[in-house]
Amino acid sequence: MSDKWWQSAVVYQVYPRSFADSDGDGIGDLRGVIEHLDYLHELGVDVVWLSPIYASPHDDNGYDISDYRAIDPLFGTFDDFDELLAGLHDRGMKLVMDLVVNHTSDEHPWFVESASSTDNPKRDWYWWRPARDGARPGEQGAEPNNWGSFFSGPAWQLDPQTGEYYLHLFSRKQPDLNWENPEVRDAVYEMMNWWLDRGVDGFRMDVINFISKVTSLPDGVVPEGALYGDAYPYFAQGPRIHEFLHEMHERVFAGREDRYLTVGEMPGVDIEQARRFTDPRNGELDMVFQFEHVDLDHGPGGKWDHRPLTVLDLKRNLSLWQEGLADLGWNSLYWNNHDQPRVVSRFGDDGENRIPSAKALGTVLHLMRGTPYVYQGEELGMTNVPFASIDGFRDIESLNHYAEAVDILGASADEVLAALRRTSRDNARTPMQWTSGPHAGFTAGTPWIAVNPNATEINAEAEVRDPDSVFAHYRALIDLRHRSEVVATGDYALVLPEHPQVFAYTRGLGDRSLLVLANLSGEPAAFDAGQLPGWAVAGGGGAGIEPELANLGPATEALRGSLRPWEAVVYSRG
Repeated sequence: MSDKWWQSAVVYQVYPRSFADSDGDGIGDLRGVIEHLDYLHELGVDVVWLSPIYASPHDDNGYDISDYRAIDPLFGTFDDFDELLAGLHDRGMKLVMDLVVNHTSDEHPWFVESASSTDNPKRDWYWWRPARDGARPGEQGAEPNNWGSFFSGPAWQLDPQTGEYYLHLFSRKQPDLNWENPEVRDAVYEMMNWWLDRGVDGFRMDVINFISKVTSLPDGVVPEGALYGDAYPYFAQGPRIHEFLHEMHERVFAGREDRYLTVGEMPGVDIEQARRFTDPRNGELDMVFQFEHVDLDHGPGGKWDHRPLTVLDLKRNLSLWQEGLADLGWNSLYWNNHDQPRVVSRFGDDGENRIPSAKALGTVLHLMRGTPYVYQGEELGMTNVPFASIDGFRDIESLNHYAEAVDILGASADEVLAALRRTSRDNARTPMQWTSGPHAGFTAGTPWIAVNPNATEINAEAEVRDPDSVFAHYRALIDLRHRSEVVATGDYALVLPEHPQVFAYTRGLGDRSLLVLANLSGEPAAFDAGQLPGWAVAGGGGAGIEPELANLGPATEALRGSLRPWEAVVYSRG
């Protein structure tokens, strides 16, 4: 079997605010998760990754933490948490917590102390700087450098009490911790150990490649048409990032690595960097979340600037990562999370081909080498949301972008809304669709964000009973990973590399192999079956070849070189 337990595991991300509400206040909670543990068990997942449930002002929906050792009352109590953890463990599942330590909330006691005076002992726990030379604090352009925030506006906020600015790569209520200070690192490691001692099984680490900054904090080059400098070279993969992550490993996980899963979210990381981060000899992380494949439909203007995705680009990119981490490190496999639009609307067809395209995309992803991550509702084929106006959005990133683009840059409100409907994080954050009833069975109250109107057709209650549903297909994919060592650890090889519609690859381990064929388009696809050596013969299949999965019923022509629109088929041999 595989060396590490997580190589054959599947992770399911729960965004608690939108998963299930048990008390009718319109916000999901821990008891709501507890009430659906049997659903997760039936799906077959091995790990639940829980987005933040810590005490928070919720400026960024809990990714702004005011107390790492407290459960926010919105979500419940520690009794609820302990019951959830026990319920998962009793069902053979593990729990991974979200670790957000690039920044805290500005309401965290650490920051409150840090901001109280320039000589406070915790002043250096965050990045404080005076105004630029010759500038008065508060004047336009007086910020210490020209960096911009991911959530629009400058990355610096003036504190009127001390007359200095603090750095926030995200919201102004999310000041960045200064990892150069060993006291900060000590406090973080102590907190992590505290959670592991409570019984959690690892951490997903939010933007963890941002924790080491170039300490001089220089200006970035301002791209044409941009308001702020490109600061990425100065805060990502910084000069001490490997030192910090290795130190974390030694202080938190050393000697008990086999029990835990560590995955680092790393925007902008490339293959060579990922190899170093996940090389077991370096003692840093088990795997990283890279962003290259989910950036393929971004134009020169970034995530709001859409460009059409091609199948060629997608399979070339994913294959580069498969090959790049084949001999060293490990891949994470994902289409969706709380920050990404729904994949069936993004890379599939959320109209008449919603079900087959959701299955095809799931097939392509889950049978690669790596650990798959399922985001809540993905297993149902949930779609993007037809937001009618800006009033329907709740996400701080989306709201800030709209205000900056329309009010400051003079962009068309209709064009900005179209981009938000396509790309906003709120597409992933509407309530989980449990039933066809009021508010999709998510809450007995008024949901904090409106339910997608298509919940009457797309919901768990209907899909769990339907053997041809997206849910049933995901369950089959997860089962295949569990029972096939070829899927868990076999080699990967791309086939039909230049075909503009078909994503095809093989997995191999010893004398056993797997063939995956998927037409990722709404048109029939023909290909030269002769390019599938050992699989396609005159009769349409060779000796010992067995069908494993198909999303459109029996695949009579796939091994003869023909796939129906959005058809995905899987064969095994040996």
